[in-house]
Amino acid sequence: MKIRMLASAACAALMITAVPISAASVPSAPTPFRMFGAVGGTDVDAFYASRRGAPLWLSNGPDSPAARELISILQRSPIDGLASGPELAGRAQAMISQSSGDPVALLAADRLLSSAWVQYVQAVRRPPRGMTYADAWVAPRRQSPGEILQVAAAAPSLAAHLRTVSAVNPFYAQLRDAALASGATDPRVLGTLERARALPASGRYVVVDAAGARLWMVENGSIVDSMKVIVGKPTSQTPMLASVIYYATLKPYWNVPPDLVQKLIAPRVLQQGMPYLKAHSYEVLDGPGEAGQPIAPNKVDWKAVAEGRATVRVRQLPGPANSMGQLKFGFANANDVYLHDTPNKDLFAQDDRDLSNGCIRLEDAQRLGRWLVGSQPIATSAQPEQHLLLPKSVPIYVTYFTARADGGQLSLIDDRYGRDTAAQMAALR
Repeated sequence: MKIRMLASAACAALMITAVPISAASVPSAPTPFRMFGAVGGTDVDAFYASRRGAPLWLSNGPDSPAARELISILQRSPIDGLASGPELAGRAQAMISQSSGDPVALLAADRLLSSAWVQYVQAVRRPPRGMTYADAWVAPRRQSPGEILQVAAAAPSLAAHLRTVSAVNPFYAQLRDAALASGATDPRVLGTLERARALPASGRYVVVDAAGARLWMVENGSIVDSMKVIVGKPTSQTPMLASVIYYATLKPYWNVPPDLVQKLIAPRVLQQGMPYLKAHSYEVLDGPGEAGQPIAPNKVDWKAVAEGRATVRVRQLPGPANSMGQLKFGFANANDVYLHDTPNKDLFAQDDRDLSNGCIRLEDAQRLGRWLVGSQPIATSAQPEQHLLLPKSVPIYVTYFTARADGGQLSLIDDRYGRDTAAQMAALR
């Protein structure tokens, strides 16, 4: 894949050193995000009623560290998806400066800041376009405005709370800092930032980047290991999804996708006869799932299968030549995408690794297995499809990053799936 650096230095690491941000270099947002009117709404009213009108941001007067922090966040917020942030910041500053110690005017400014904070939090926590949450456990929970404000009010340090929330997660914060430092407005930067916001701020999870064909193992905000992967071709793209890995499968079958049975296996059976199936450890079944039973392949009309007039289920038995290799990691999703080992290790030497039919092949499945399980995954018998439950379920985020922060510098990757075009970003404005 081609990577273009936007500054002179680059390195292979994903994580970058934070750099100072400047409101003057903020790229424009991919989409506006407005929820409230001038100085609040019903939810903000209820929050202040619960406090008997006590201010949140300006309780010690106009010169509040928390208010200054929030105004700074709002000034740069177009890059975070809140286009109206600078306007809200300007209005808040004007209201604070004109309050002249008037408690009523100061409270109006405080309410505006609360409304702006709610809008900002809901903007950075909005699910990205194209992301499917296939497991309810990782689906984002939308906080109400009241909850957002109550959490802020309960924080030991309001300014520190703002910094933590606005950092979103380490992937996002470092990419945003690099984007702000460079002043880049490339659609790939905006698209990647939108998707990076979906990653958790902490915890243990797997990230698969289909654009860069790489997998990261993350613990509490730090990448602890990574490896190359092979992802879907542009014609069979690996989808963006979030799910959960609950178990590993040792000695997996490969259930051949129906289109490959038609386009690959059936024509070769017609050319080479039944020995082709035996040589490649394929077996034919009479139905889907666990209910399917092996049948004699000479009972199948392979010409009809090749022509698309009939279908048949084919799976490959475990073994050295099995396309799944020795280990597979499944997770709930409607696309039947999973992580798996592969016997064809030579393909990982290629720079362009968009070669699969959508599933994700692992450079070192055993290494990922050790990280997930906590020990070497070992089959206990010759039985196919042995499921090994993980000690703790691990979320997985299959995403698409066409921008990176490498050693403090911003770099861009080819948008092979065409998800970050200028036209797509313009359509959202």
